[in-house]
Amino acid sequence: MQLTVLVVGAGGREHALAAALARDVEVVGVHVAPGNPGTWDLSASYGVDHASDLGQRISHLDPFNPDAVVDLALDLGVNLVVIGPEAPLVAGVADQVREAGILCFGPSAQAAQLEGSKNFAKQVMASAGVPTAASRFCEELEDIESALDEFGAPYVVKDDALAAGKGVVVTMDRDVALAHAKSCSAVVIEEYLDGPEVSLFAICDGVRALPLLPAQDFKRVGDGDTGPNTGGMGAYCPLPWAPPELTDMVMAQVITPTLAEMERRGAPFQGLLYAGLALTSRGLRVVEFNVRFGDPETEAILPLLDTGLGRLLFAAAMGSLEGIGSLTWKDDYSLVIVYAAQGYPGTPSLDGSITIPPSPESVQVIHCGTALGSDGCLKPNSGRVLGIVAQGEDLGKARDGAYSYITDIGFPTGFYRRDIAEKAANGMIPIPNL
Repeated sequence: MQLTVLVVGAGGREHALAAALARDVEVVGVHVAPGNPGTWDLSASYGVDHASDLGQRISHLDPFNPDAVVDLALDLGVNLVVIGPEAPLVAGVADQVREAGILCFGPSAQAAQLEGSKNFAKQVMASAGVPTAASRFCEELEDIESALDEFGAPYVVKDDALAAGKGVVVTMDRDVALAHAKSCSAVVIEEYLDGPEVSLFAICDGVRALPLLPAQDFKRVGDGDTGPNTGGMGAYCPLPWAPPELTDMVMAQVITPTLAEMERRGAPFQGLLYAGLALTSRGLRVVEFNVRFGDPETEAILPLLDTGLGRLLFAAAMGSLEGIGSLTWKDDYSLVIVYAAQGYPGTPSLDGSITIPPSPESVQVIHCGTALGSDGCLKPNSGRVLGIVAQGEDLGKARDGAYSYITDIGFPTGFYRRDIAEKAANGMIPIPNL
């Protein structure tokens, strides 16, 4: 089988997906639209000149315009469309791609409500018997104040709708929690979950699912898990401290019953189901669902996948994961450090330029939010700018590789956390008793 794939999106997740797809011997073409300076060379290597009309259409694609996505997919002759960001999925772009007769990896708009609405996700988990935090859905000030008092500090307040990874506030300050709730049209307020957090991705075909490696990301902006939540400042996998039964437990208690409940509701889930988990003193709990490959875990996980990603995503889109068998993985550790623009996760500074030196074979630079200025220089284009990914035979070596290289990057207006996976590498995370 020879596959040509169109990845829709412009961030680090899409760059990482494209890089992994390009390694698959069954993939003969990869295009990322609108992409970024880190992905445009991929399309060029498959014969699409960015000075041409088609190249311009790739780099200017509107991911929310299903007609443009379909037309580009047809003109490129792709076998598969992979939609990266959550907002186009919630808006129903995957539905319209499939209606045009093109295979698509990504859930329907109805199924994407698992991320599009925190309240919907809670309802599905309750019906499926999936363990999660106790919570209340609130739209009125009186209900918000009552819920904050009921659960107490630390206060956990989540915007019910999509918020680009910035809709969650965890704080000891009731006034801060209340202010965040007032800024949202509706919120889910829930109990605080203790214990280490884990991300598990599952490739789903509507009925069956195959798990990827568990990973751990770092949401707080500052070292020592200080400061506000972000979309993620780094991640690593596998987890040397995780119980060996963790993945099987998550599949049995979370992924499988959720797929069954979604099928029962007439909205089978076909795509990537991301379970954010807390390994609490009371057992496994789901923190949240996402319906797409998540940043920055994707950048850490995919370099370790030996199974061809194109073949895997194609089978999921076909509804035929049973033909894949178990996934195979490299016997290494992988880590990503996010290089962010000053001001992130608030208003990032987009001033200055970036210089990226040649990297060793064990290090990969992922473009998360970059652009080319009028002078041809690389510039920051969003809060999270680069992902520095490294592999090693143990977590310490992966950390050393990433941190050694990142100091060579010229980005005066950027910053990064210096403690990604430090505790795990030093054996300082206790093994949870599940």
